[in-house]
Parts: sequence; structure tokens; C-alpha cells
Amino acid sequence: MKRINLWVVVILLGGAGSGLSQYYDGGMGYYGQEGGRFMGGLGFASISEGGETRNYLSVAFRPEFCFGKIGVGLNINLLYDVEGGGIRARDWDSSYDYIRLLRYLRYGRKMDKTYARIGTLDAARLGHGFIVNYFTNEASYDNRKIGLELDLDFGEYGFESAVSNLGRSDLVGLRVYLRPMYTLDIPVLKNFAMGATYAADFDPDVNAGSDDGISVIGGDLELPLVRSPVFTTMLYFDYAHIRGYSSVEHKSRIFGAGKALGLYAGISNLFGLAEVSARIERRWLGKEFIASYFDPFYEIDRFRIVSGDTLHKADALLGVTEETRGIFGELYGGLLGNKVRLLGMMSRLDSQPHSGKLHLAAEAPDLVPVLAAHMTYDKGYIEKVGDLFSLDDRSVARLGLGYKLKPYLIVYIDYIWTYVETEEGSHIYRQQRRIEPKMVFSYNF
Repeated sequence: MKRINLWVVVILLGGAGSGLSQYYDGGMGYYGQEGGRFMGGLGFASISEGGETRNYLSVAFRPEFCFGKIGVGLNINLLYDVEGGGIRARDWDSSYDYIRLLRYLRYGRKMDKTYARIGTLDAARLGHGFIVNYFTNEASYDNRKIGLELDLDFGEYGFESAVSNLGRSDLVGLRVYLRPMYTLDIPVLKNFAMGATYAADFDPDVNAGSDDGISVIGGDLELPLVRSPVFTTMLYFDYAHIRGYSSVEHKSRIFGAGKALGLYAGISNLFGLAEVSARIERRWLGKEFIASYFDPFYEIDRFRIVSGDTLHKADALLGVTEETRGIFGELYGGLLGNKVRLLGMMSRLDSQPHSGKLHLAAEAPDLVPVLAAHMTYDKGYIEKVGDLFSLDDRSVARLGLGYKLKPYLIVYIDYIWTYVETEEGSHIYRQQRRIEPKMVFSYNF
């Protein structure tokens, strides 16, 4: 029997909180999990923006339901201004805000033969992630979008796709692949695949009158070496190059190219204690090239206004003036019967300062009888070890810790560090900190 988690908030502790906001799953949903949950909150919110802190009463519901291959997620978040009165207008000032009550609707899971998702994209990836890797269209709670993912695998061929915003021309990505020897009964070679990927943001500055699009095109090869119920390994190769608009040079141009050789390995259900997969890549990156250009930070980095100057992410390519080499690594695992789930990614160039990027996600709802915890953390422009442990304008984070008063009654406090536009459409971002205390009733059946 499948387990369905029903989460109902009975009361929320006094203090600062914003309900259930930006519950970015850190990529855990990319790998899939069973069951559903209903989460909600009633309490207080304290939101700091631009040096000003405002207090709100919050009512929030974020249910997620799973019925076989079908999943549905909703997002209802009301903030009542304690000082000024009224619902926070910024959350409900357009018809699109009401459409976004549907957080997502999906069929299947990533890597299934058929996978579709509409709504929030928590961790979109195409292929091995050399072009689009764990992209999210919800980097800012106040600028959520309705996106689409659609993957179909017909055996001999198939495709993966991602659209960040159905409301306008933002990021669109497509990977098609072919298994030319699929019909031949030849071990190993049967699953050899060739792929081609095209991903583009047609309007980074959200101005229909400008022509500042950016695109990445690439190809890949993959060869599964071992496929068994317990152990899987695969070799793969990626190549990509970038073309787009430079606001510094005021023209569209061809930027650089890069390639990567990688090894994937996975262990399934090792004595019921561990299910772990890992991959490591050696990367050769040319001048004016960035691997995984469309990454978890892309929604923030794509276009900014800083001190009156307009900056595109593509302008950062001009600063890559030398060919470089680097390492990329990823580890995903479920431990102790999946009581602990974790995901970690790290990349760094051999000789380029501040080139490190880190993504971490973990959850442990049942590891310790009296505690429950979850976290996500993204960090860019890492240079030294100390950078890993500081929250600043290079960070997006969420940490939640819960104490189980009873097995079914949990007190949670979440701390969120994210970004918000100073004004809608301004592309000027400031840090936003949110604290969410809540008391949750949990019943499994």
C-alpha cells in the first residue's frame, strides 16, 4: 500500500513567519518520491525588503497530492498587513497571480518513458545538464511563473523539453535523441544514444522592443556500460556553444564553446540501507563559455540593473578570456531506507577565481524519532572555503527544523534567504529574509 502523508496545521506559533513560501525542493522532485501531503499555516509573517521590515498575518495552504503517476500541487498564500491593513497587494495584482494558485500538475517522473509537468519548475534539466541544469522558474517567490516540461521516450528515439514561462517568450529548451542500434540485440551497444539540444532565452530583459536573446546549442553521446538491478554505469560526452546579445558591445555575436567527458554510476537498494548515484565530469571550456548556462540562478542573473547600468548574464562571458579546465561532481542518495535523502553538486574551474558553484538539498523527516528537518542551499562565485558558510547576494537558502511533540504533532521553524524585485519589472533585486514557524499535524495512512 502506498503511503499518503496528510499534513494539516492546527496552530502556528507566535513570532515571524510568512506561511509556506518558495518551498523549492532543491531537485528532490527530479528523482521522484511516493505519496502526497497537505501543508498549511496560520500565523505571523515578518518580511524584510530594502531595509524595511513589515509584519503580516499569514494564511497559507500548499497541498500536494499523488495518485499513481498523477501529481497535483497548489499554492495559496495570503498575507494581511498588520500596520497598514489589507491583503499584501503585490501578491494579487494581476490575473496571472490567480492562475499561479496551481503550483503544478504533473504526470510521471523525470526519467520515466512519459513525463509532463505544468506550473512551477523546481529542477528542470535537459540531458546530462551541460546546458540546462536544475533550472527553476521560482527563484523569486514574488515572480513565480507557469512553466512546462514534457519528455517522451519511444525507445529508438525521444525528446526532453522545458519552457520556463507560458505567458511570454522566456527560456525554451529541447533535446532530441536517437538510439541507432536499439533494435539490435547487442549488449551495451543497444542503448547507445546520440542527442542534440537547443535552449534559448528569447527576451532576457523582458522588453519586446529589444533583441537581446541568448541561445546555447549542443550535442551529446552516451553509452551505458552496465545495467543491472543493483548497479548501473554510463559514459557520456557533451559539447555546446553559445550565441547571443552583448549589452557591452551592443550586438549579437557568437561566444565560446565547451565540452565534457563524464562517468555516471548508481547503486540501487544496497541491503535496504542505501540507494546512491554519482557522476563526475572533466570539463574543457573555451573562451567566453560557461557550462550549465541555464542553472538554478538564471532567473536572477539573466538581466539586472545595478547602479543604473543594465547587465545581462551574457556579459559575464566577456570576462572569460582564457580557455579553462574544471571538474563537476554530483551525488544523490537515499540512506537508511530512504529516511535521509540528499543531493549535492559542486563545480569549479582549475584556474579561474570565484568560479565555484554549489547546490545542496537534504531532507530527513523520520531519521530521529523526535526531529524532522529539510534544507536547500545554492551558492555561486565561490572562491574559498569560508564562502560556503556565508549568506549574501550569492546565496539562495532554506532551512527547516521540526520538533515532534508527538509522532503526529510537529513544531517547525523555517528560515528562508532569497531575492525579490524592488518593483515588479524593475530587474533590481534585493535580498529578502523570511522566517516561518508552524505547528503541523501529520497522519499517515
